[in-house]
Amino acid sequence: MGGRRTPIERGEGMESVYAAMLLYSAGQEITEEKVEGVLKAAGLTPDPIRVKSLVAALSEINIGEAIKTPLFAGAAPATAPAPAEKKEEKKKKEEKKEEKKEEESLQGLAALFQP
Repeated sequence: MGGRRTPIERGEGMESVYAAMLLYSAGQEITEEKVEGVLKAAGLTPDPIRVKSLVAALSEINIGEAIKTPLFAGAAPATAPAPAEKKEEKKKKEEKKEEKKEEESLQGLAALFQP
């Protein structure tokens, strides 16, 4: 597949975020000038609009808390039930099926005796 890749697929645009994270890790204030400086030091040409919007967005975020907070709060993976538990579950399912059949039978009989 020799098609053209999008900027996202090439990883473009994330450099400003990486620069901001580097500044945060170094305990530096995240400013437009500093982000641009990190990008220039890495041999990149900063996009002033992207840098300005990133710095503005990050000014409203507690980065330390954002790093600690999981992005997706999914449930913990379920463990497989023990063999005894599986047998109990199967037995309960069978009992429920039998009860349901009995109820259906009784309902059918009751219909015969209704006027």
